[in-house]
This record gives sequence, structure tokens and C-alpha cells, in this order.
Amino acid sequence: MKPLLVLKCGGAVASVAVGPVLSLRDEGYAVLVVHGAGPQISAEMARRGLRVEFVDGRRVTTPEALAVVRESLAKVNAALCAAIGPLAAGFMGDEIGLVATRIAKLGLVGDPMPCRPAPVLGALGRDRIPVVAPLAKGPLNVNADEAAAALAVGLGAERLVFVTDVPGVLVEGDVLSSIGADEADTLLGNGTFEGGIVPKLRAAVRATRLGVQSEIGETAVMP
Repeated sequence: MKPLLVLKCGGAVASVAVGPVLSLRDEGYAVLVVHGAGPQISAEMARRGLRVEFVDGRRVTTPEALAVVRESLAKVNAALCAAIGPLAAGFMGDEIGLVATRIAKLGLVGDPMPCRPAPVLGALGRDRIPVVAPLAKGPLNVNADEAAAALAVGLGAERLVFVTDVPGVLVEGDVLSSIGADEADTLLGNGTFEGGIVPKLRAAVRATRLGVQSEIGETAVMP
């Protein structure tokens, strides 16, 4: 059986993720893609006059916002699947059993738990490329970085790779070639990082500690 690689791409870089997806498959990996739609969601919420608010990289999600989240994720999912081609198999996470613990203070938001969705396993067994939108049963909005880590751990992936619009983890302007999980925890705790890198690094640390090799751009996250 091919080793599994989970590739997470944000909405801002989804259009350029197709090349890495197909290249990694050509290298002999089974590839699962988890994507976000952050810029698209924020733009549509602003257009509808809905407040855009984040707490530690997670979007505060009202019922009205959740409707925008679903619509935007569905559009990105369809576009990614079309770009990948007939090998792609698109899924909405809440429809395939992605589970999460609700974070009530953020509204309809969840912390995803490791899982092995049967439809994803079936697609991988048919040598397809599952493309998963990060919603959980409820439905709940879940951060795509955290969803990717949960699936990588649950499915026993060999690697978790974050494709991002920054070169890697930046500290004082320099890209780190690697960062240890304990150091990452310290820097996350003292406020060194803010914005989207926070859930990304938190997710990578969690996956690494549970046995999945994780990389954020050029930065390897070490146990």
C-alpha cells in the first residue's frame, strides 16, 4: 500500500496546489487534500455585511456565517477537483463523518478529532485523491489546518504538508529550517506568533507528537 501524505492548502493558494498534489502522487504517495477558503469566506461575509472576527486563527462563526462558510468551501472544493482532474474525489467533511468538539465561545466552531472516514478510505483504496472541505458533523466550522492534522493522525499518514503563501515558520524575519515541538509551544504561549500561523503550527505540533512527520513550507516540525 502506498504511504499516505496529507496536503493542506489554504484558500489563498488553492489554485497553485495542484502541481504539488500531482507531483507527490507521481513520487509514489497516496495523497489526501484538505483545503480552506479563508479569503473567499471573509470577502463574502463583508459583502453581506457580516462581522469578520478571528480568535487565535479560528473564525467566530454565527449561523449566518456558517452558511457563507459552506458555500465558499463548496466552490473551492469544486474548483480544486476540476483542476486536479478525474482522479479527484470531493467531500464535505460533515457529510463523511468528520467529528469535532464544539468550542461554544466561538459559536458554531469545533475542535476536530482524529478519525478515519469510510468514504475517504474508499477513495484512497480506488487510487483516487480525496479533496476534503473542513466542516464537521453538527455542522461545525473547523479550522482547515486542524482538520488536516486530525485526518492525518486518524488515517495514520506518513507526512502532513502545509502549502502556504509564506515560505515557512518565520522568527525575527528568518525562515526556520526546523522547530521542535516544545520550542513551538513556548513561542505560541508567549505571543511570538499571531494570525494564521497559530493554528497551523499548533496543528503541526499535535500531529508530530502523534507520529506524523509535519512540514510548514520549508520548516520541519520536530518531536
